[in-house]
Amino acid sequence: MEDIDCAVIGAGVVGLAIARTLARAGHDVIVLEALEAFGTETSARNSEVIHAGIYYPAGSLKARACVQGRRRLYAYCAERGIAHRRCGKLIVATTAAQVAQLEGIAAHARTNGVEELSLLSGADARALEPALRCEAALHSPATGIIDSHGLMLALLGDAQDHGAMLALRSPVLSARATAGGLELRVGGDEPMAIRARTVINSAGLHAPAVAACIEGINPASLPQGRLCKGNYFSLTGRAPFTRLIYPVPESAGLGVHLTLDLGGQARFGPDVEWVDAIDYRVDPRRADGFEQAIRSYWPGLPDDALAPGYSGIRPKVGGPSDPAADFLVQDATEHGVAGLVNLFGIESPGLTSCLALADEVRDRLAALA
Repeated sequence: MEDIDCAVIGAGVVGLAIARTLARAGHDVIVLEALEAFGTETSARNSEVIHAGIYYPAGSLKARACVQGRRRLYAYCAERGIAHRRCGKLIVATTAAQVAQLEGIAAHARTNGVEELSLLSGADARALEPALRCEAALHSPATGIIDSHGLMLALLGDAQDHGAMLALRSPVLSARATAGGLELRVGGDEPMAIRARTVINSAGLHAPAVAACIEGINPASLPQGRLCKGNYFSLTGRAPFTRLIYPVPESAGLGVHLTLDLGGQARFGPDVEWVDAIDYRVDPRRADGFEQAIRSYWPGLPDDALAPGYSGIRPKVGGPSDPAADFLVQDATEHGVAGLVNLFGIESPGLTSCLALADEVRDRLAALA
């Protein structure tokens, strides 16, 4: 059995950020990824937005990690030459009743430490984006977009430069807590057994299942993982917007918003679809609901201009009737296994928060050392 200092399970953007941070701190790190490439699930199937930190409950880990992570991420992108653009976004109130909600959102965001927000009248918003229909808008210049694959390449490169290894097609089948660390049984093309002093479970959609296979963990500490699908539709043609456009938030998501990729192509989504299994197919019939939602703020959307794009799955730790859950980061004080850190429910704003979440894991390990 091979002994190693630290094993990170999952090579999504958060797992790679954790591997980078721990490797830079001098740890011997291996990243175990079940699939044939890194970052192919939640990290690759999202809006690629750098969030400002507007919506999350005050004092929550989501709020803190998003605001800190966003500042860190912009600096990291500049340092490493990662493609991104600080394009800004407008959160739009399309009815008079939603204007008061915007004011509440702005006050809450300032409590979270979000900078540069401004409330705009409908006329002022249309001066920025003439095709927009709204009663008022909240302008967030700190919001941006990023090449998520480029970010992951940079994180992986930094980790490898400091000695970390990436093992693809290496699913963790089971684990057992021992006095010398956690013994992991790893499958795949080249099955192996590893004993790691520290294990970080950053397996995204699969994190609850990975945790459940660890012998010795307190089962009462494990959340029930739920899958919430978000479908995206692409616009066939150019959108008349230079900023991201978000409606006032809805339950379980941020509404069918308009985002732009770095090439200027528009896409709409994600919607909210609770599912029981991972299935990335996009039902073209959902376009009707998208068109209705989009026309509330862009009445000029041409007929039949939407094409099925892609979908992603949010790794939720609550169901459709539950309040939005915070990021859940657990250490031995909560689950009873020394050297293990679990990350559950790392949905949006996980990409924005990746560097801050990596610091959270590092600090928890240091506190328990």
